[in-house]
Amino acid sequence: MQTQQPQIAPADGALARPCPACGRTTAYAFCFRVNGCDILQCTECGLGRTETPAFDPAAYYTEEYFSGRRADGYADYLGAEPVLRREFARSVDFIRRYRSAGKLLELGCAYGFFLKEAARYFDVAGIELAPDAAAHAQHAGLNVLHGPADAANFQRIGPVDVIVLFDVLEHLPQPREILALCRDHLNPGGIIVITTGDFGSPAARLSAALGLALAHVDHPWKVVPASLIVFQLRRILGLRGARTTTASRIGVPVNLFDAMRVVLRKPG
Repeated sequence: MQTQQPQIAPADGALARPCPACGRTTAYAFCFRVNGCDILQCTECGLGRTETPAFDPAAYYTEEYFSGRRADGYADYLGAEPVLRREFARSVDFIRRYRSAGKLLELGCAYGFFLKEAARYFDVAGIELAPDAAAHAQHAGLNVLHGPADAANFQRIGPVDVIVLFDVLEHLPQPREILALCRDHLNPGGIIVITTGDFGSPAARLSAALGLALAHVDHPWKVVPASLIVFQLRRILGLRGARTTTASRIGVPVNLFDAMRVVLRKPG
């Protein structure tokens, strides 16, 4: 059976759009169109975005997203638990270089696999939008709240020492607002650890040529490269005195593209 090739159309011109990184309306260059989705890029900071019809995250991130019943979701998230937990154990080791203990919050914690690994060293909590995934984590005995990462849920969790967003930033409809909540609920000296796809990597460029990564309806934001994401995150978070502990490209076995990992420490 032949796979239908995505239709990619070049375009020119610019459109005014609110830029969450710049914090104001800027000109977005119209790069190209993939399968009906317009790919734009801010002409001032380089942040990319996907223009899609109305998108409802609560209706999108369901059991189907994690079980292979959505083309752009996970094939079998539960079945991949051994692979994911090995990767997450390495992530915990990395985090402990900068914060060895304390209270840790994961946004978008899915079925709680990372939290299970982190619980060996941290007092863990999570917030998860998908009801099936949140219920699974709760049944495993984890402190996971079902719902959006909003002010009410942050308040229920309380102040924390580590906030983790693994492959979450690119999914957030309003990243600036949620990152501001992260900043406000992080204890002085605490760290924020973020990984997100590096759409400037060779693998990402190949995916873009095939229409695989750039046009996901649940990936409204695109960031390139590591130096750019650090600049954007420091601006969005408003942590002018924040020290960028690390910013590096990493290879994640379960991703189709290279990822960037950024650690920011809140001034103590």
